[in-house]
Amino acid sequence: MTPKHLLTIAFFCLLVALPVGLIISAQAQKTSTKRQDNKVANKDSASSNYRISGPYTHKNLTIFLVHGKDRLPGKNFLTLQEALAQKKVRVYETKDVNELAIKNFSNQDVYVQAGDIVRGGEQDRMISIDFIVPPRSGRMAIAAFCVESGRWNKRGEEQAAYFSSSENFAATKELKLAAKSRQSQDAVWEKVSTAQAKLTQNLSVNVVSAASPSSYELAVENSKVKETAASYVNALDSILRNKPDVIGFAFAINGNVNSADIYASHTLFAKLWPKLLKATAVEAIAELDQTAKAEPVVEETIHAFLADSERPRSKAKEVTPRVRVVTREDDKNAFFETQDRSQKDAWVHRNYIRKQ
Repeated sequence: MTPKHLLTIAFFCLLVALPVGLIISAQAQKTSTKRQDNKVANKDSASSNYRISGPYTHKNLTIFLVHGKDRLPGKNFLTLQEALAQKKVRVYETKDVNELAIKNFSNQDVYVQAGDIVRGGEQDRMISIDFIVPPRSGRMAIAAFCVESGRWNKRGEEQAAYFSSSENFAATKELKLAAKSRQSQDAVWEKVSTAQAKLTQNLSVNVVSAASPSSYELAVENSKVKETAASYVNALDSILRNKPDVIGFAFAINGNVNSADIYASHTLFAKLWPKLLKATAVEAIAELDQTAKAEPVVEETIHAFLADSERPRSKAKEVTPRVRVVTREDDKNAFFETQDRSQKDAWVHRNYIRKQ
């Protein structure tokens, strides 16, 4: 073979090899980038940053405490419940079923959590997304769902123009998913009705209030519901005592993992704990199954649940210029992370829900 032919063949091989090499290099770079993205996404994962303690059990409810670093040292949010009680915030009726207005009169940030129920107005509402109301905010719109389908007028001595209190969270994961995942008003009403029916059946007393039969708020304020929930609360309320690094909790009902709520600071979680525990107790009552037999839930089960919930691909929603909510969801779990843009996107609240 002549040198001329060898040169031609070499040139041809170079033409073929160059693009192939570029493709391989690009693919390797893409794989490396993907791995790096996954590494970044998982650097703050539940499995590597939380310590779990427990279990603490009463009847069919099992609670695990989540211990972790305080990520907002010195930060002190007002909760919606205490801000309303102290008249430092007002939540206004807008006559729009799915939107309310809120105004902060204080010099503190007010943290509002999805699932907060506000009582009064022309219909009781459930806040549908986490929200931070800045100091001296002026009037701001806030998304909500109606949890009382049969009323559109003043109730008793309550004010129709605004909401007087927020002493309860929405209980049952189905109700929370109807608002946070499905974002469906019809689904919320359906799950309110289901919760009322389950409570009525398990307590052998009609929890539906004659004052407003469709009201979820009045159902959970039924004397039998409150009395039974108090037995759970009294048994479990003190488990936070002398544990300053607890930032959240996870729980199982009838031996099945249900949900978890984790916060960026012990101070915020401790403020919300009584309200969260009451809602969890109500859910345990609604789901009480005397015949349920399941393997005991252990710490490893909770770690796996938290880690699995953080794996799906994320999508972000800008709630306000300050607040962003990141959602990760698949057929088994739903994960919601509330971020404070003013704190370099630091997360404030993580909510994990086992869908099945």
